[in-house]
Amino acid sequence: MLLLRRCHSLTQFAPLNTQRHQVAPAVISCAVRLCSSSHDQRSYQHGYRPSWRYAVAGLLAGTGAVVAYGLHHHTVEQADSLQTIKGSSSLPIISQEEVSKHRSLQDGVWVTYKGSVYDITKFVAIHPGGDKILLAAGGALEPFWALYAVHNQEHVLEILSEYKVGELSGEDQRKQQAVKSSDPYASDPDRHPALRINSLKPFNAEPPLEILADSYITPSAIFFTRNHLPVPRVDPSSYRLHVEGLPRGVLTLSLEELKTQFPKHTITATVQCAGNRRQDMNKVKPVKGLNWTIAAIGNATWSGARLRDVLLAAGYGPDVAQWARHVQFEGLDKDVTGTTYGASIPINKAVSEEGDVLLAYEMNGEDIPADHGFPVRVVVPGVVGARNVKWLGKIVVSAEESSSHWQQYDYKGFSPGTDWDTMDHKSAPAIQELPVQSAITVPADGAVIDRSGETLTVKGYTWSGGGREVIRVDISLDGGKTWEVAQLRSSDGGEAPEASPPPGRAWAWKLWEIEVPLPPEAEELEIICKAVDSSYNSQPDTIAPIWNLRGVLSNAWHRVKVKIRESEDEE
Repeated sequence: MLLLRRCHSLTQFAPLNTQRHQVAPAVISCAVRLCSSSHDQRSYQHGYRPSWRYAVAGLLAGTGAVVAYGLHHHTVEQADSLQTIKGSSSLPIISQEEVSKHRSLQDGVWVTYKGSVYDITKFVAIHPGGDKILLAAGGALEPFWALYAVHNQEHVLEILSEYKVGELSGEDQRKQQAVKSSDPYASDPDRHPALRINSLKPFNAEPPLEILADSYITPSAIFFTRNHLPVPRVDPSSYRLHVEGLPRGVLTLSLEELKTQFPKHTITATVQCAGNRRQDMNKVKPVKGLNWTIAAIGNATWSGARLRDVLLAAGYGPDVAQWARHVQFEGLDKDVTGTTYGASIPINKAVSEEGDVLLAYEMNGEDIPADHGFPVRVVVPGVVGARNVKWLGKIVVSAEESSSHWQQYDYKGFSPGTDWDTMDHKSAPAIQELPVQSAITVPADGAVIDRSGETLTVKGYTWSGGGREVIRVDISLDGGKTWEVAQLRSSDGGEAPEASPPPGRAWAWKLWEIEVPLPPEAEELEIICKAVDSSYNSQPDTIAPIWNLRGVLSNAWHRVKVKIRESEDEE
């Protein structure tokens, strides 16, 4: 097992037997260095501080919470130090009836997985997801692990084997096989085959880099998809949106009422994942999260009711403004415990006439696709994608931020010097507005350019959060020694450019392009782009000073290296 091989201090293992085993201290020491949470799942229960106990706990049976860095960065090797015990004749045969008796800490907590029986009683206390693991007590893990497919990894399964106490009887195994486990992702929508998948369950994917900037408006079919949970199936005729926390009580709106009782408003706005360009940070030092390239971003037209109008209809006014500080959103996507995705934004953004926050039911002139929030999602222009809650089910006006894991314990930035043992989630605010960004989409890194062309066309995108308009993109072909200014555009070729936005309301990206002569003697070019926004914020030149263990807010100069091939005539 790769995890074990990397623990140099590990010299031997005790032989496995029918009793439950604790993980060797040497394994624990190594796990602390190698383990991190998957970006797809919750990392810690409220108030938890990272330690070896939680790192190992996540590897064993957490809700996809803490998983080895190796899951992203290494090929899983077969174990040669830890022998699997499946099928060992020394283990007792246990009936499902007996397993079912162990559903509590008092009676023991037993679970089954693929025909084996495990006693995880001592693990419950250190489970990052709290006592939610008891939902599987006395039964099979498969339905719960189907929700968090990250469990199906060699590291997790081999550590689970340490808790094995027996084999499920053959008759009960046949019964389990006859009853198909429910896959919560079975009803997920079909996706465009061009999307480059980062994870299947939950589904996360981005478009190919070479077509990302082909269109000013990103086609819905290839718009990057960031899901945290299964896509809910929502019947538009029975859909209800609940608005709570205001003096008039709960306001409940059907989809039809949302469309007919409030003016329809349309904006063009870019949505960017907090982890866009995480791959660049991974190259400096491994981080936790999906390995997004530069394409976890897209630009679309969104139509729907203004959040401001809905809140006013629900009773928002000067009295509420005296105490309200946040607007919370809850999605209809949920895990097996019923916990929904949630986030919040400051009240000032929500109710401002200039904030342009939408309860959107259309994307690019059509009903919002299932992967992007059908029938209604929040669009918070200028703000990180994590606050643009999809499949919106509830809005709450509150004096407090959302208590959701994704507001309190994820999507926060930390110092390059902060590690999992020293991280204090409460010390960092939740990400809202994103920093200035730009990236090169053409040519691709590693491309070979034919010198016979004499010139090189470089293309890309740029955007800044908070409604700050990008005013310039600088391009270098020599690693930053000399610079030229690219041409910016806010429309597709042949179309009239969009009018310059009012100050502070530049919600959409700009595409840029430049054609430059190939340097006569160069054999390789290091192409760099960097953007400057209307507040004269500029991208940092390198990743290292902004590196953080979550791999978010990655916006250093984007660099692409290409080789120049001499034409055959010249040779």
